[in-house]
Amino acid sequence: MSALVLAVLLCVASAAGYAAGAVLQERVAQRPLVVLLGMPLWWTAIALNGVGAGLHVVALRYGPLSLVQPFGVLTLVLAVPLAAMLARRAVSRTEGRGIGLTVTGLVGILLLAGTTNSIAVLSTAQLVGLLLVTAALLTALGGWGAVPGASGLWAASAAGVSFGVSSALTQTVAVHVTDDGFGALLDPTVAVAAFAIAVLSTAGMLFTQRSYRDGLGAPLAVSTLANPVAAAAIGLVLLGEQITGGAWGAGIALASAGVAAAGVTLLTRAQVRRTVPLPRMAVATRRADPVATVASGMPHA
Repeated sequence: MSALVLAVLLCVASAAGYAAGAVLQERVAQRPLVVLLGMPLWWTAIALNGVGAGLHVVALRYGPLSLVQPFGVLTLVLAVPLAAMLARRAVSRTEGRGIGLTVTGLVGILLLAGTTNSIAVLSTAQLVGLLLVTAALLTALGGWGAVPGASGLWAASAAGVSFGVSSALTQTVAVHVTDDGFGALLDPTVAVAAFAIAVLSTAGMLFTQRSYRDGLGAPLAVSTLANPVAAAAIGLVLLGEQITGGAWGAGIALASAGVAAAGVTLLTRAQVRRTVPLPRMAVATRRADPVATVASGMPHA
């Protein structure tokens, strides 16, 4: 089995772990943290997310960053039918279109994924420069998102960038540890990268939480796509990866990304439509007026 095929299989397994964990977390999302700590179901979800993260790290050892990172979109694609199955319902037409567009766009990206002769790592100078640029970008995005009345999309973009850069650093750490053992963590560059991974992962989680204040659909779509875009940019600019097909390949890759974005947007909109509750006023009206309640259940002419 080639390293590239192994990386793809690890990516799919990682996405499946993340998807299963997300579905289980969603089922207990309304419970307070104190209650969740005593629920085996919640700990199972955390374990599945841990498995997904571990497989993602291993995949970065065998495949280029620009190939591995787009597979994160599969988490949403796999989670939709899994959630529908557990809820004993059929996948909606909107969800089906979203899955189709997302898979089509992802295939287009993968066929033109960045290629390199070996799995590259960041040098000390590149690591320092990347962290400085990332800090400035996250500060700007977080600042815009904190403005009263601002869209949660700024925070969602910051979350995607945080996770994308974290994946790039993870590849560097994984390669060093694989080649030199855990003693590589004593190297200042590797140690700084490992510390930055923890910081960026935490920042990504906090930015994601902030982005959901205005709803789920659009912020989730933005963060899901910003993640691989940021990682691919690092791979192409700093790690020597190249897009197959040159300028034509880049154009097709961008078009494929647009198709994937449309699919992810459809999936998240479908999720929002299923979870948004009725307005309180409408619920109160139905409770107060039994005639209207009965009439609302009658078929329309």
